[in-house]
Amino acid sequence: MATQTIDDVRFDVSHDEPVSDVVVAGFSQFGLAGLTAVDYLVEQLELEQTGHIVAQDLPSITPFDDGVPRHSTRLLSRDDLNLTVLMSELFVPVWAAKPFARAVLDWTETNAVEEVAILSGVPVPHGPEDHRTFYVATEDYRSGRLEGSEVSPMPNGFLDGVNAALVERGMTSSLAVGVYATPVHAQAPDVDAALNLLDAVGAVYDLDLETGPLEEFAERVAQYYAELAERLEAVPERDTPDDRMYM
Repeated sequence: MATQTIDDVRFDVSHDEPVSDVVVAGFSQFGLAGLTAVDYLVEQLELEQTGHIVAQDLPSITPFDDGVPRHSTRLLSRDDLNLTVLMSELFVPVWAAKPFARAVLDWTETNAVEEVAILSGVPVPHGPEDHRTFYVATEDYRSGRLEGSEVSPMPNGFLDGVNAALVERGMTSSLAVGVYATPVHAQAPDVDAALNLLDAVGAVYDLDLETGPLEEFAERVAQYYAELAERLEAVPERDTPDDRMYM
């Protein structure tokens, strides 16, 4: 089978409602902590789908509930909240990260989005003291959101894939971009890691989140996310980010 390249894939964004200034994103990545966190945000904040992203010429999935299909990458919001969640259950391989980020960022620019926050788990060796959230953020995001925050900077390392592409664009544009990262374990979903991310984003954005039911929520979606994790494990190594992304 021929190897796909960056020229083989295109992402199309559709959105039905006015877009908020703030986008919070979670993607299908190792441990599924970011995806679990934004999924819980959608439930807690009672957000409704207002748009979606479709991948052309990329192996896809079509999730469904009670026989009803949905788009794997969705935009969700509500009228009285200045926040849109970008939730992607579709794994985006490393080689497709830039066109995916370009589609997202062209959409943010067209709709005057001011900042993007990415919730992410990172597969690094860690001790109990590291069970917390760190950040990697552009200067305008740090000054606008993180001054006085209890979230610590990630000491050093590398960003890969979609996270890297989004931050790279933020460094050269007016869009403020911040990655919230926490160590994750192999099990999916890593509920403790998702809680760390929710605590951080809830404090930074002053969201009234009740995280107590997250354990019960995770139990309900555990089988679905376990199957999604199996799909990630089956992804060829060339398509996945390096585990050395943070040190």
